Amino acid sequence: MTAQSASDYIEIITDATPKTPAPSSDGPAEAPAPHAAGAAAATGNFESVDTATGKAAPAEVSSERVKGIFSDIATKYERFNAVSSFGAYKIWRENLVRAVPVDGTSDVLDVAGGTGDVTFALARAKHPRHIQCTDLVDEMLDVAREHYAAGASCGVPVDFQVVDAQNMPFPDNSFDAVTCAYGIRNMPERKRAIAEMYRVLKPGGTLACLDFSTPPLPAWNALYHVYLNHMIPFWGGAITGNRDGFVYLSKSIKAFPDQKSLAHLFEEVGFENVTWKNQTGGIACIHVAHKPAAGLAQKD
Repeated sequence: MTAQSASDYIEIITDATPKTPAPSSDGPAEAPAPHAAGAAAATGNFESVDTATGKAAPAEVSSERVKGIFSDIATKYERFNAVSSFGAYKIWRENLVRAVPVDGTSDVLDVAGGTGDVTFALARAKHPRHIQCTDLVDEMLDVAREHYAAGASCGVPVDFQVVDAQNMPFPDNSFDAVTCAYGIRNMPERKRAIAEMYRVLKPGGTLACLDFSTPPLPAWNALYHVYLNHMIPFWGGAITGNRDGFVYLSKSIKAFPDQKSLAHLFEEVGFENVTWKNQTGGIACIHVAHKPAAGLAQKD
């Protein structure tokens, strides 16, 4: 596989050799039980990690931490994103939306939809038939519901539901597209979550994922780590009052797999034609993956 020298690039994964990861919601209050026909992810052998370190740990360690942090900062989360990224998150979001091939006949699932940022951007830009906005934290979805009530979806029907993406309640082959922004990084059983996204996608469907990543240029990466270590906790504490939550955010970014490693996770589950494009020199990255049109069974 050949990598481009530019800091922003798209790379198609053709090498199946795994790479070691880079170092260091108006809707029901509770999701129904997982759909019996789609229990494949529940029967697989999936590693669970502490999302702050990348080391093996019970899933509850990270899940409870994430619930606690995001329930506490939900009403101030959007302001933090705007300030801490100097507005760049809007560009990343719009690039994610452009990468999702949907139209007025499409049903879309937004995983880790939070306050609805991606849901409403997609609704405004592409007007799909319906969007299911899900998140683990109901307080985040409460903010999204307020935006929806104010007309943020431009008439596109949106339902909000508390869902653990690692064990989703939806039938197999339900959605034309799945989006996930800043979500997989906070999931301790990442491969299980990706397997669930694969399962609920229709054959030929597309997954588009935006998350923080690893800048490929050493000098830019070093500068970025200084920002993560010092400015992210500072901004988080100043805006939300929860500095410790943003110390976690910084650690989770540094422990998250790099671009190639994350792409291989998609491939291992069964996705094909996996591509990625760096944002702002690799500070963030958008991965796009496709479920085979033939609906091949997911891999273990």
